[in-house]
Amino acid sequence: MIKEVLQKIENKQSKVGIVGMGYVGLPLAIRFNESGYNVIGLDIDETKITRLNKGQSYIAHLPSDPIAKMVKSGRFKATTDYSTAESCDALIICVPTPLTRQREPDMTFIVNTMESLKNHLRAGQILSLESTTYPGTTDEVLKPYADRKNLKIGENFFLVFSPEREDPGNPNFQTQTIPKVCGGYTVNCQKAGLALYGAVINKVVPVSSTRAAEMTKLLENIHRAVNIGLVNEMKMVCDRMGLDIHEIIRAAATKPFGFVPYYPGPGLGGHCIPIDPFYLTWKAREYGINTRFIELAGEVNTNMPHWVIGKVGEALNDRGKSIKGSKILVVGISYKKNVDDMRESPSVELMEILRHKKAEVQFSDYYFTTFPKMREHSFDLTSVDLTPDIIKKFDCILIATNHDKFDYQMIKEHAQLIIDTRGVYQEPSPKIVKA
Repeated sequence: MIKEVLQKIENKQSKVGIVGMGYVGLPLAIRFNESGYNVIGLDIDETKITRLNKGQSYIAHLPSDPIAKMVKSGRFKATTDYSTAESCDALIICVPTPLTRQREPDMTFIVNTMESLKNHLRAGQILSLESTTYPGTTDEVLKPYADRKNLKIGENFFLVFSPEREDPGNPNFQTQTIPKVCGGYTVNCQKAGLALYGAVINKVVPVSSTRAAEMTKLLENIHRAVNIGLVNEMKMVCDRMGLDIHEIIRAAATKPFGFVPYYPGPGLGGHCIPIDPFYLTWKAREYGINTRFIELAGEVNTNMPHWVIGKVGEALNDRGKSIKGSKILVVGISYKKNVDDMRESPSVELMEILRHKKAEVQFSDYYFTTFPKMREHSFDLTSVDLTPDIIKKFDCILIATNHDKFDYQMIKEHAQLIIDTRGVYQEPSPKIVKA
């Protein structure tokens, strides 16, 4: 059957179902569609489905034009009806993998997806998981569903893990141009996965197994988390010594070898980097390994919002004020600049701490008119317009996310106090405190 599967992919006769129409699934759907494949977009969010079928985007950095073009092609349909999965020759799962309150892997979204798909799995399908997770998830969580259907993996059903590598808001890389790692459960699974992704991605990188592909993704993000932890710790050391960490990084980055610049901030954000280290530390315990180095970096990064608020308190105290009762404006609430993505945003933690300390907290962000609904956080707030008169009213402006659209010079001119967590301002000023 592998020959038939490969032939259908080559002839663009394969129908591709993508589960999860978010920051990963939607760009992937567009890429498969523009490559000539019929695509079904599956999601449980009725609002997303309605907007997609109207050719509208709901992601700030992703314009509506390619979605409208996809709809107009007649080769795309968005739906909440998971029974349509049975008509798909490939099913690609792009759903969240968060942490529980105990900082352990939460497989709820993957399990719920498989429960919705289980009656629609059939011979001839490729099932690929893209969600970042611990090594063994594909084999331990997805494979049993195929086994219960008496599907023969590697013979008439093909199981793959290929981690997503999207970088929302980065104009230098698109889905097509980012190399794609792919690992199959068997040799034939690998062939199917390489053919599927190779049809739409410029370069596909094979690895020996699904577990190797899962670990590859974790290494990529843990590498970043550890280095950010290092530079965040260096920031605290430099602050105590009266040095500007951003000046130090700029100077170090002039070395043409042996140094890669990482930048400090108010904490880690996004769906992957704050979460992935905990997936590995959890799984490593099964093998009797304590990942102390990784966990230490996690402690440093997790503590950063509290360190920033400490700097806010010191700066206000120097001006004869306290956090309690002060009017504080948090500028930027996305997890990184120029995106409308709130997942694990350190800005939210900053706002929570300030609220707990009885500050009068407001926020300003071009990407959000009101504070969005979140599973664990609730603020009944509307975004504040950044005008000179409004800025003057706040005791402190806390720059948490450095969107390019903000007028930082205007903020500087009219603010009483600025806490800069992103290195926006290079020139020293009595009203600017680096944090």
